[in-house]
Amino acid sequence: MSAAAAKPEAIVTRLGGLIASFTTEQVTPKALEQARTCILDTIGVTLAGAGEPCTRILKETPGVADAPGKALIMGTARRTSALDATLVNGTAAHALDFDDFSGELGGHQSVPLVPLLFALADERGATGRALITAYVVGVETEIRIARAVNFHHYDKGWHPTATLGIFGAVAAAAHLMKLDPQRTAMALSIAASLASGLKANFGTMTKPLHIGQCGRNGLLAALLAERGFDASLNAMEHRQGFLDVFNGKGTYDVEKIFENWAEPLEIAAASIGLKQYPCCGSTHSAIFMMQELRREHGLRPDDVAHITLLPHGRRLRHTDTPQPQSSLEAKFSVQYVCARALKDGAVRLKDFEGEAHFDPVITRLLKITEAKPHPEMRDDAEQQWGSEVIVELKDGRTVRRRIENLTGRGGEYPMSSQELWDKFSDCAGRVLPREQVAPLFECLETLEEASDVAQVTKLLEVNPLHTRAPSRIVLAPVGTEQAPDTTWVP
Repeated sequence: MSAAAAKPEAIVTRLGGLIASFTTEQVTPKALEQARTCILDTIGVTLAGAGEPCTRILKETPGVADAPGKALIMGTARRTSALDATLVNGTAAHALDFDDFSGELGGHQSVPLVPLLFALADERGATGRALITAYVVGVETEIRIARAVNFHHYDKGWHPTATLGIFGAVAAAAHLMKLDPQRTAMALSIAASLASGLKANFGTMTKPLHIGQCGRNGLLAALLAERGFDASLNAMEHRQGFLDVFNGKGTYDVEKIFENWAEPLEIAAASIGLKQYPCCGSTHSAIFMMQELRREHGLRPDDVAHITLLPHGRRLRHTDTPQPQSSLEAKFSVQYVCARALKDGAVRLKDFEGEAHFDPVITRLLKITEAKPHPEMRDDAEQQWGSEVIVELKDGRTVRRRIENLTGRGGEYPMSSQELWDKFSDCAGRVLPREQVAPLFECLETLEEASDVAQVTKLLEVNPLHTRAPSRIVLAPVGTEQAPDTTWVP
């Protein structure tokens, strides 16, 4: 056998074949249900983020969304190119950090995909079933690559939702566009040079911009490849390619991308979770424990002498913000969100609006709160999403609660239809007329039956004469159910 014949097939070539050959029949009933739920949830949080400053500034920037096209800027009557709609809607989708996430990805699997797919469906037409199938293969692609590069990729400082999500965006776009394996492979190679996103910008407007740009770049790569644009097919494994540059030699395992591809599907995994709280997922286990202590012991802020928060170390590295000075910083402050849970019994969108983080009661609680990595929760532990909360009371008692793993509502503990509706209606009602919210929810609950997704998109459009002040959103606390046993998120 010659040296040329023995040369291994390029990573993107192998992936391109798997993506292009993926069929609707491979989407199991469980995967279909989870995909539909995640898409519905993403549309809700995108609408909620449509009026956020980062989205507004982006829309007002000269040259953004000025191109003609059929793709809707959600929550408006404005239509533009699929590229620009993806940029704006993708940024809105992550603006509130309220979107779903994957423990294996170490990030948010839906936001790189859903805005892109709806924009592309507006522009080219697609059935609901085709959109869901494209979404499923997009999730499969980004999480499989994550399995190959994490934890090193995550710990190095990359924002996996963007740096890995771009490959999911390419897969989803290429599948909906029906690109052949060769063009799909080329789009993946183009995307390897367009990947970006640093965790240093967590807590700022740039974090959601990562997602808008990631989706736009993924779609751009697919559009270029469709027209014959080329790139190096060894852009992943080259000594100066994505894997060695973003990770480094010896820090990844390529075969984890392909082992048992789509069997089972990543979207059906227990590590897919929806957010009960509108803040960084890494704070949720600590919030849950504080809520449980409050409920079990009737705790009130005036009862408390000192609070110790002990999250898993990976959870604390980007959420240790003792005195948040902005609403965005508050979303990445485990101290703040636990103080909120103690004071109010819930953590809600309104807690990250205006000057809420300077509430005098919260300010006092922050002064008596310390956070440090849990000494018994190892970085290499199988479960990476635990927390312990210890509250010392003024009467001399100490109460504590510990959970080994909690990433969100998913797996064996999904959100109920009522809980989904409560979150969705509160999010969508900030932008849409009330009479559109329920029909939109019903359409998304049966998305696979839609013969044309553009008909669903019409319910995301707002007449320019319609004005609505943002409503205050109140989300019920998690309650007393057992926590899901899942893995890790950012």
